[in-house]
Amino acid sequence: MTALSECERPLTAPARLWTRDFVLYFGARAVSLLGDAMMPVATALAVGAIHGVAGVGYVLAIYTAPVVLFIPFGGVFADRLGARTMMVGADIVRIVTQTAVAIAFFTGAPPLWLLLSASFLAGTATAMFQPGVNGMVPLVAKDPQGANGTLKIADAATQLGGPVLAGVLMTLTGAGAVYAVDAGTFLLSGLCLALIRLAPAAGAKMRSTVLVDLRRGWLEFRSRSWMWSVILIWVFFGVLVFGPYIPLGSRLIGDRLGDAAYGWVMAGLGSGTVIGGLIAIRLRPSRPLAAGGAAIFGFGFMPLTVALELPLPVLMAGHVLGGMAVAFWSVMWATSVQTQVAPDVLNRVTAYEVAGSVSGIAVGQALVGPVSEIVAPRDLLLVSAGVSFAVCAALLLTSPIRRLRRA
Repeated sequence: MTALSECERPLTAPARLWTRDFVLYFGARAVSLLGDAMMPVATALAVGAIHGVAGVGYVLAIYTAPVVLFIPFGGVFADRLGARTMMVGADIVRIVTQTAVAIAFFTGAPPLWLLLSASFLAGTATAMFQPGVNGMVPLVAKDPQGANGTLKIADAATQLGGPVLAGVLMTLTGAGAVYAVDAGTFLLSGLCLALIRLAPAAGAKMRSTVLVDLRRGWLEFRSRSWMWSVILIWVFFGVLVFGPYIPLGSRLIGDRLGDAAYGWVMAGLGSGTVIGGLIAIRLRPSRPLAAGGAAIFGFGFMPLTVALELPLPVLMAGHVLGGMAVAFWSVMWATSVQTQVAPDVLNRVTAYEVAGSVSGIAVGQALVGPVSEIVAPRDLLLVSAGVSFAVCAALLLTSPIRRLRRA
């Protein structure tokens, strides 16, 4: 079969996407993403009111650390026990942690040790959950790219609605209700995942140790030059662009134009993400990472428009472009990983690529505070814009990334 016919086939005869299993998986991811989108508001406002900015930082840091440290083990267990089993187990743990924090807020001011303990356990559960997010898609959808685009649209919708819902609940009932709703989203997610009908795995698996499985996953990851090249580039993107942008962008826009303006800018970002997801569902390039690398050029307009202090309509337009860029890239990347990696190691390989991506963002978030005391935030965002455009060039100039063909 020629490359051209491979590219055209999904457009002329698309696989049916909305099967029973995909509907359940979509429901699980949508409610889980909604809960995730609510939590930054609750953490910043509720925890900050009791334990200050330092307390917020500790809670966020102790959540991120186990994600980075334990996610390779999550990939091993997902390949051994099944992605769905690990995801349901992780949801159960997070139901308990979020319910405990909700009760603590309903009954008074939760102590910092409780918040830190719950955050650590929730982060560990996320490390067990996240590898299966990629691994489940080929199991529930015959059209992974269409599924990834649809899930990206759901992600964008929850990023818009989650903070609003959290703010309303905080105003009407307090932080306890936000954590209780978050626990409810994990309950619904676990139920939906448990109801998915998966075919039994074919063949018997050889017995091995956890360390052997970790090494196998690492060797599979390392053997794909297109994959580790992207992650290496993405670490710089996380440290210098993703990590600094959210705290600096919200600060500069809010100080200059007000909080309402920042809300409109985020609405533009969400709208762009929806558009990018829709485009990614329909557009099937024969070289997906090359197409995604070219698209990521648009992300640079987000920090650039903020740094140049442009009017609100231009800021919104820049964020629409940025949302389209990151959504299209995300779908091309996720689909490439899901279709280029063998199913028996997909969760482990996913764990390594997620750990690399998250670590860069975590470092960027940790450094932005001290660095912004030395360098003006506006100048830092100009650097971020320049790095965004450089990342686009690096992706396109790296031969294994540029030449990877769609499976």
